Amino acid sequence: MEGQIVKILETTYLTHDVKRFIVEKPVGLNFKPGQAVYLSVNSPGWEDKVRPFTFTSLNDWPYLEFIIKIYEDRHEVTAQLARTNAGATLLLHDVFGTITYKGPGVFIAGGAGVTPFISILRDLYNKEDLHGDKLILSNKTAADIILRNEFAYMLGRNFINIFTRQGVIGYAERRISKNLLIDLIHDFSQHFYLCGPSEFVEEIKTHLLSLGADAESIIFEN
Repeated sequence: MEGQIVKILETTYLTHDVKRFIVEKPVGLNFKPGQAVYLSVNSPGWEDKVRPFTFTSLNDWPYLEFIIKIYEDRHEVTAQLARTNAGATLLLHDVFGTITYKGPGVFIAGGAGVTPFISILRDLYNKEDLHGDKLILSNKTAADIILRNEFAYMLGRNFINIFTRQGVIGYAERRISKNLLIDLIHDFSQHFYLCGPSEFVEEIKTHLLSLGADAESIIFEN
């Protein structure tokens, strides 16, 4: 499968299993916050193993950024990306739409499911348009939070962390249940943006609908 060759400029780990890639930006490539691209590793045996990854950079940046959860135990593309560093090349394929911003609301993410929200929130912050938007992020432990300081800077008290496997002073140790949503959200007529494992998304969507959210106001990755 053909794709546009781009060089990796820099890599670094943000957490023990989440890796950031800074990549050359091809001339003429345009995308909207929340969009993704099909990507493969440009090395023998991996060129045709194409997977979708969300842009976490903004369109006006001179480079591309991807923040990718590494699954070493699956021995697939992300495991190969764990061994792919600056100087290596990737193949970029088609850009496609995933989650797009429809208006102020609550972003709810499970783990690395927050990645489609990164460019959206960065774009809103740069436009000084974060008017009441809230991010509720569920992780196993505090060590799993991606871009913790940046989210806290952009959102302040509207950045809410939930931990499922670790009690941390000042934070809740529980899952995002119906009762927790009632505690954290007082207006269910606004937009809701969901991303994470499919079971997580379906469960949150069910809770929101039962609490009066309009199905049309719930935006999630298919």
